[in-house]
Amino acid sequence: MEKVVIITGASRGLGKKLALKFGKKGKRVLVNYKESKEEAEEVAEEINKGGGEAITFRADVRETEKVKEMVDLVIKEWGSVDILINNAAIVNDRLLVRISSSEWDEVIGTNLKGPFNMIRAVSKVMIRQKEGHIINISSISGLCGREGQASYSASKAGLIGLTKAVSKEFGRYNIKVNTVLPGLLITDMVEGGGSNIKEMALKESVLHRFSDIDRVTEFIYNITETDFISGQIFNLDSRIVL
Repeated sequence: MEKVVIITGASRGLGKKLALKFGKKGKRVLVNYKESKEEAEEVAEEINKGGGEAITFRADVRETEKVKEMVDLVIKEWGSVDILINNAAIVNDRLLVRISSSEWDEVIGTNLKGPFNMIRAVSKVMIRQKEGHIINISSISGLCGREGQASYSASKAGLIGLTKAVSKEFGRYNIKVNTVLPGLLITDMVEGGGSNIKEMALKESVLHRFSDIDRVTEFIYNITETDFISGQIFNLDSRIVL
C-alpha cells in the first residue's frame, strides 16, 4: 500500500512542490490549505492526473478541531498517516516594540501551535503503526534570530525545540522526527517581504546564491525514505550557523 502524506500549506511554494513530488512518486497526498482553495485543487488535480492520489482540505492549523477533522478524514479515506510535513507558516516583520499581541499570537499560533496540533493529531495512528516520519520546516532565523522578526524567529526556534523533544518521545515507536531549514527560497512569501531579505541572505551566504527549491524538495523526500535518521536539524544553504 502506498504511503499517506499530509502536507500543510501545500497550495503554493515549497508545500506545493512537496505535494507534487510525493504525488509523482505515487503517494497519497492530503493537500492542506487555509485560503487558496483554487490553487490547492489545482495541485490535487495535477497529482491525480499524474498517477498519484490527492484530496484537499481547508484548515487553519491553529484550530485544534479542524486539524482533528482533517486527520480523521485521511484515516477514513486511506487508513493511515505515514508522513507529516509541517510546512504552513506566516511571517509578519515588525520590530518587537511595534508588534501587537494579536500579530504575535497569529505568527506563534500558525508556526508553532499549528505543528503541535498536527503532531498530536497524527501521533496516535503513527504510534499504533509503529512507523512514521514527521518533517518540520523551520528557518535559520530560528537559530540566529533576525532583527524585525522576533515573532517569526521565536516560532521557528520553538519548532526546533519541539523537534528535538518529540523525536526523543517518539523514537521508541519508530517515528522519525526531523527539522529542515530550507534556506531562502524565492517563494511568494519571500517576494512579499521585499528585496532586503534577499540581499541579506546573499550577503550572509558564503556561496552567494539562494537555495534551489527542487533540490530542497528532493532532500526532504529522501529523508522520508530512510529509517535511521531522527532528531536532526538540516541547514540547506551556505549561511554559517555557529
